[in-house]
Amino acid sequence: MTNLLDDLAWRGLLYQQTDAQGMEQLLSKEKVSLYCGVDPTADSMHIGHIVPLLTLRRFQMHGHRPILLVGGATGMIGDPSGRSEERQLQTTEQIDLNVQGIKKQMEQIFDFNTDNGAQMVNNRDWIGSMDVIEFLRDFGKLININYMLGKDSISSRLDTGLSFTEFAYTLIQGIDFNHLYDHFGCRVQVGGSDQWGNITTGLEVIRKTHDDNTKAFGITIPLVTKADGTKFGKSASGSVWLDAKKTSPYEFYQFWINTADSDVIKYLKIFTFLEREEIEALEVTVENEAHLRKAQATLAEEMTRLIHGQEALDQAIRISQALFSGNLKALTASEMKDAFKDVPSVEMTKDEKSIVDFIVEATVSPSKRQGREDVTNGAISINGEKVTDVAYVVSGADRLEDEFMIIRRGKKNYKMIKFV
Repeated sequence: MTNLLDDLAWRGLLYQQTDAQGMEQLLSKEKVSLYCGVDPTADSMHIGHIVPLLTLRRFQMHGHRPILLVGGATGMIGDPSGRSEERQLQTTEQIDLNVQGIKKQMEQIFDFNTDNGAQMVNNRDWIGSMDVIEFLRDFGKLININYMLGKDSISSRLDTGLSFTEFAYTLIQGIDFNHLYDHFGCRVQVGGSDQWGNITTGLEVIRKTHDDNTKAFGITIPLVTKADGTKFGKSASGSVWLDAKKTSPYEFYQFWINTADSDVIKYLKIFTFLEREEIEALEVTVENEAHLRKAQATLAEEMTRLIHGQEALDQAIRISQALFSGNLKALTASEMKDAFKDVPSVEMTKDEKSIVDFIVEATVSPSKRQGREDVTNGAISINGEKVTDVAYVVSGADRLEDEFMIIRRGKKNYKMIKFV
């Protein structure tokens, strides 16, 4: 098997290490437990969250044990890293709902049923029972204020304002690492580049509460950006979520398949578990047969299968093929609604209307004269069926689920009609 750290370096997944030589020696001698944390600030992760988790999964594939920490306690405070203002605090009930949503997504990524199966923990189990005096005496005394002020997540907020609540966040995360070190034998923390300050605080807590022979490590992953330097992880409709209700599998698939040639090999390295030889072969296709978009198709398939499963991938491909061919009749009503969620839409009443009046009112055609020409020329389709008779009456039979209809004018001009 490929050397793990060499593979991570080739994939561009190593940004900072607290002790690169010591880490290499540790991994060469034994299988270790290591962790990554996610705060439940929403009931779903988005794709920007998963790079450290996928990196942790690579460790699992090499025989190491991942510990997945969901921050039921830290999520109630909010990490100041990368933020210019205080977070809006959430209720305990909302945090609990968020934890459940994130746990389900973790189960898609990790294997829980092997000898080195993933373990899921919630830091509220040890932070939640700690009183304020215990916190200040046992841990507050360990960390100097000047040390805290040296953290970018804290120093960058001094001018705009930082509450003691968020100021204390890095120490609480340090308590997490110390707890996992003591109770789970955890030796390594993995996080995004914005977590460097929190990770090193954890190492400082461990150092001050153990003897000199204690050794723990931290690794961070670089921020993923597009080739043009812009932020990764956003689509036209916003964040790309792992929750199928927030970002459908079809939208998820489309996000990846629309990756630019300049980014696709980088993303294949970072996000997929394909071997180096497979990725290098796809790199050749980008250079020599870019129009075939084989690398993008592979990326979209690998990621959609990982997060949503084979059935959802098959559906996403079926929708994509139907739209490319114009054969909307191959789609179910729910698939059609999914596929056209982001196309222009208009609300109309359920009254019966002639096809010409209907497409003019729906602003599909600009005038009745043009509408008649569009119909007679075969340019108008309702739900994938051409309408060529100007006497055709649009009725309830044309409504899908009695709620909507897809009108197409020409080859690519779609509009969703929502009935009220």
